[in-house]
Amino acid sequence: MALSVVVTVGLTFLGLLFVTFIIGRVVPIDPVLAIVGDRAPEHVVERVRQELGLDLPLYEQFAIYVWNVLQGDLGNSVLTANPVLEDIKRVFPATLELATVATLLGVFLGVPMGVLAAVYKGRWPDQVIRVVGLLGYSIPVFWLGLMGLLLFYARWPWGTLVPGPGRIDVFYDGLVDPVTGVMLIDAAMAGAWDVFWNAAWHLVLPASILGYFSLAYISRMTRSFMLEQLSQEYITTARVKGVKEWRVIWVHALGNVRVPLVTVIALSYANLLEGSVLTEIVFAWPGLGFYLTQSLLNADMNAVLGATMVVGAVFIGINLLSDVLYRVLDPRAR
Repeated sequence: MALSVVVTVGLTFLGLLFVTFIIGRVVPIDPVLAIVGDRAPEHVVERVRQELGLDLPLYEQFAIYVWNVLQGDLGNSVLTANPVLEDIKRVFPATLELATVATLLGVFLGVPMGVLAAVYKGRWPDQVIRVVGLLGYSIPVFWLGLMGLLLFYARWPWGTLVPGPGRIDVFYDGLVDPVTGVMLIDAAMAGAWDVFWNAAWHLVLPASILGYFSLAYISRMTRSFMLEQLSQEYITTARVKGVKEWRVIWVHALGNVRVPLVTVIALSYANLLEGSVLTEIVFAWPGLGFYLTQSLLNADMNAVLGATMVVGAVFIGINLLSDVLYRVLDPRAR
């Protein structure tokens, strides 16, 4: 079983490498010109092309690409002149921090809302929760981010409590050594609580907006799972036996939806890690999405492909983790 999982993950990752390799070859951007400029002499262009191996057949280029990736070499960024892997290590913790807090908000609010919507099916709590979820699916994230900045930062009196764009105020920048890259953890480890609270307040608005979209998805799926469980015979049997209603709902029914709910939460988390691009742009959040956008606008294909591959690897890893959690939560899966 373990061997099949390793083979599956390996083939999936190889497919991911192939897709990113093809993307790098079909986009109308010449990586050589991005490095040397469009006014470089022809002999310089050809020399750089040979150094990059772009004059070789495609299968040889792909083999070199896979070998370099397995060694942790994603090339150098044209924009920063640093190795792409180093840039990703620097920016990814910011996205991880933002997506994690947003997912926690989505889980701790979305699951109870989904349960209540199922229990009060067709009544006003259900209708309100479904409207909240529908708005979460319908409102563009960039518009909601701009409105959040306009209302909570620019116009209303409590704007000083909700800081503007950025991950931290300039005054606190550089006061804490980036041990993990996650600002809240690093500040807490250093005992710099003024930096911690400043970073936490900066996190409130973008995490709330991302968490709202996570909440909409999780609450909708929880409601669907709970409606299916509440119609089962074992629920009726528990009620006939006199089991308290709260226990029937929160222990028996919710306990049986935890396995599919793991997949929902895992996919929501992966989507936030990958889909926080617009939020990071609106809030100037220095994460992977912001880095990817800036690289794309500057034709920095090494950085674009490296970031894309990291996002794909995150999806593979989270799916693998959810499979492991299946076996922990459901003995039948063992």
